[in-house]
Amino acid sequence: MARFAALFWFSILVVLQCASIDSAMAKEIGIFELKKGNLSMKFTNYGARIVSLVLPDKNGKRGDVALGFDTIQGFMNASSPFGATVGRVAPRIAKAQFTLNGTVYKLPANSGNNTIHGGPIGFSQVVWKVKKYRPDGAIPRIDFAYRFPGDLLVKTSYTLLGDNQFCITMKAEALNKATPVNLFNHAFWNLGGHNSGDILSEKIQIFASHYLPTDSTLIPTGKIVTVKGTPYDFLTARTVGSRINELPKGYDVNYALDGSGSSKLKKAAIVHDEKSGRVMEILTDQLGVQLFTGNNLNVKGKGGFMYKPHGGLCVVTEGFPDSVNHPNFPSQIVNPGKPYNHIMLFKFSTL
Repeated sequence: MARFAALFWFSILVVLQCASIDSAMAKEIGIFELKKGNLSMKFTNYGARIVSLVLPDKNGKRGDVALGFDTIQGFMNASSPFGATVGRVAPRIAKAQFTLNGTVYKLPANSGNNTIHGGPIGFSQVVWKVKKYRPDGAIPRIDFAYRFPGDLLVKTSYTLLGDNQFCITMKAEALNKATPVNLFNHAFWNLGGHNSGDILSEKIQIFASHYLPTDSTLIPTGKIVTVKGTPYDFLTARTVGSRINELPKGYDVNYALDGSGSSKLKKAAIVHDEKSGRVMEILTDQLGVQLFTGNNLNVKGKGGFMYKPHGGLCVVTEGFPDSVNHPNFPSQIVNPGKPYNHIMLFKFSTL
């Protein structure tokens, strides 16, 4: 394992026809660590993903708050892309198709009749190469770059900033034609510790007055409606589990963030675990945030701990899902010369 205190940059050229990682590619997979102050994070270039995030609770006891696995094989075998960079279009595309500039594009369906998280082989399922890093300095950072047939050049950077803060920056450049892009990081968080049980007692505040209702397959209907009077109202902080029983399985919904007309960073959500005292604040430049409560989790994770339904929480900043099929949604089409940018800032503290 390599330990770094500054800059990483990963790059990859992917052939999408490969459905699995061969032995040569497997040799390129590594685990890398960044540390600054009380915050320690590990990453892997398989899926440009977060492997762990360790920081102290209110009593000074350190704990890992990111769900995951002890081996790369565990991440490969998982049905969800734990901690990974997901794309090129996440989360879902209805009926696995869209029309762009008069051309109908049909995609492989991998979630019923829909495409999810970039299809059967998305960004989370490929190996990224370390291109450069700065092993010493005041700003620990790791960068990933990825060239996708089409052609799309994608970069994901992880940077440790100040005390108990880190930033994820995602950039995508269309090299020869217009393409839809909606990237996010799929970390499952449990501020009590990855092995502490469910997240139903954690309090969350979401800075959104409206959400996007979905059909039975979790595809947005196209409407943007108020959260008032619904289980989706987290304008005032309350526990995740306080109204979860009013939903079929739990939360898996996109919110339209207040102040989305600005490209400046804005608050998306604040999560607080009272027992550990840990607080996570998320800021972003994106239009929306997806709340997912790990409704179908059922897998053995780190240390053999069993992650069960609601064992982790995803708070994912993003553009609106399935925007390619909803003209009333802000466009996620990226054209040559006009790159896509996505910033996520995470601030941790204790109460």
